[in-house]
Amino acid sequence: MESTVLEREHGTAHHPHVDVGVSGMKMGMWLFLITELLLFGGMFTVYAVFHSMYIADFKAAHHFINVRIGFINTLVLITSSFFMAMAVWATQTDRRRLASLFLGLVVLLGLTFLFVKLTFEWPEKFAHGLNPGGEEFMRFVQEGHVGKALFFSLYFVMTGFHALHVLVGVGILFVMLLFALRGRYSSRNYGPVEVAGLYWHLVDVIWIYLFPLFYLIK
Repeated sequence: MESTVLEREHGTAHHPHVDVGVSGMKMGMWLFLITELLLFGGMFTVYAVFHSMYIADFKAAHHFINVRIGFINTLVLITSSFFMAMAVWATQTDRRRLASLFLGLVVLLGLTFLFVKLTFEWPEKFAHGLNPGGEEFMRFVQEGHVGKALFFSLYFVMTGFHALHVLVGVGILFVMLLFALRGRYSSRNYGPVEVAGLYWHLVDVIWIYLFPLFYLIK
């Protein structure tokens, strides 16, 4: 009884479904996400400037992009974002098996996104010499279609940075999945899962902007 009173007076009592460290973790993650938004925001600005300068070239270059593959990967990431939200919910409500299942699905979908990107999409561009320094890429430059060369330069840089973020997210979530399987997360310790969810949702949001810029430009 006395210990309970002391805990309340000093603010150390644990309340069900409240992770005492989650606020600080979320604040740190939000600050990190702001820097990420500034990074990609700068890239989007560069894209907008060059697009306004070479509108015809950008539209012509779009026809080399596989819209179907981009659409498939968009669905993959949107679905993964849903499962990430479910993983946070399951952790907060002590549904540990479900939390592990949802985290596993997010990891699987993240790997699927990377598999499609690295196995189908990018190799197709390299096969046609559309990568910076490739045969077709250099032909664009020689023929004065600088806008097309800029389009594919931005394409590889921006989708490459995004893929790197997906890879990092998959790595983090895989480690968290291992911890979840060991019962480390619960309604009293859900902060890491929620913070990881914020990062993963940002990755998805960035792709939602990249998809129309490169795949639906017309």
